[in-house]
Amino acid sequence: MADDATMARERTAVVETTKGTIKFKLFEKDAPITASNFIMLASKKFYDGLTFHRVEPGFVIQGGDPLGTGAGGAKDTIPLEVNKKLKHTLGAVAMARSSEPNSASSQFYITLAPQPFLDGNYAVFGQVISGQDVVGKIRKGDKMTKVYIV
Repeated sequence: MADDATMARERTAVVETTKGTIKFKLFEKDAPITASNFIMLASKKFYDGLTFHRVEPGFVIQGGDPLGTGAGGAKDTIPLEVNKKLKHTLGAVAMARSSEPNSASSQFYITLAPQPFLDGNYAVFGQVISGQDVVGKIRKGDKMTKVYIV
């Protein structure tokens, strides 16, 4: 019988936005806590209608805050889950957090360029596989109309 890690599949998150669709592979085997948290929130339609509240050209776009300010999140937090194999390359998807390492909840970001200085400090849990051009078109206030897992 295969163990849970062997049986884990790597699903895809689909983020439909006002600028187009972004798809990213979820690293369920290498970041199981973080990927599972994102999948759970998406399945509850938590992200539907939320905005990208932070856009830093050449750095990241960030969303997932129900307040739209960068100060909000989901009810529960998750522990920091760093996997040395997962790097902040172009199109990396990772969890945002406060200065407290175990404070991530729902806010996530997508890198607009490699950001190696973030490696080991934030939990990378996905990689854009389609729509990186859309990521580059996102502006502050653009909405995630629908987020789901396939």
